[in-house]
Amino acid sequence: MMIRDYSKYELSGREKLTFYLGGYAAIFTLSFIFYRILLLSLALGFLVIRLRPFYEEYLAEKRLIRLQEEFKDMLYSLSSSISSGRHMSEAIMEARENLSLSISDNSQILAELAHMDKALKENNESDKVLLADFAERSHCEDIRNFVQVYTTCRSMGGDLERVIARSCDIITDKMNIRREIRAITAQKKLEGRLIALMPPVMLALLNLLSPSYIEPLYTTAGGRIVMTGALAAMFFGVRLMERISNVEI
Repeated sequence: MMIRDYSKYELSGREKLTFYLGGYAAIFTLSFIFYRILLLSLALGFLVIRLRPFYEEYLAEKRLIRLQEEFKDMLYSLSSSISSGRHMSEAIMEARENLSLSISDNSQILAELAHMDKALKENNESDKVLLADFAERSHCEDIRNFVQVYTTCRSMGGDLERVIARSCDIITDKMNIRREIRAITAQKKLEGRLIALMPPVMLALLNLLSPSYIEPLYTTAGGRIVMTGALAAMFFGVRLMERISNVEI
């Protein structure tokens, strides 16, 4: 299915159920570990509703990264077809056939190519219009740059084969650099998340092995304040870590 706006993600019914159940269980467990108050934990679990926009933003970002990787394969196919003397409309049709052999059927780039192929054959639409529409909906700088280069080359009458081949090389190099940066930052994010899990894990172990040792934290006003401060500090640390490791690429 063609996506109207890649910057937004709409959860399916099954995804909503999985997110709400999993999120509620996680928040309930964390709240109960820090406060050991059943009713409070049950109530705080509904905060999962406020987290849905962040989850959708995360999924939209993952989908866009996948689209960028698939677009790189599309570029290789387009460049190969054009160097063989094909027009862009013919290259798009060939790209759909070529990529269908190496990419899964639920690929977004295949859905986009199928839409373009149909529009070219049945509606006789312009390849420039179709590519421009795809670039606009993708919100991807690399795709926009490629379409802009192709449109300018078509309008100015440049060496299309050479320009597209060079553009493919430059965009591919940029994507490879981005992939390396993402791999490095992903490792640091994972390390930070594992560290953030240590306080609730330690509290859970102490509750199981030596509940009397930490009893004052759950039965006194000072203990409640300390636990609230620890919980707030944990969330602040996670948020700060995410912002530091979220490199703009």
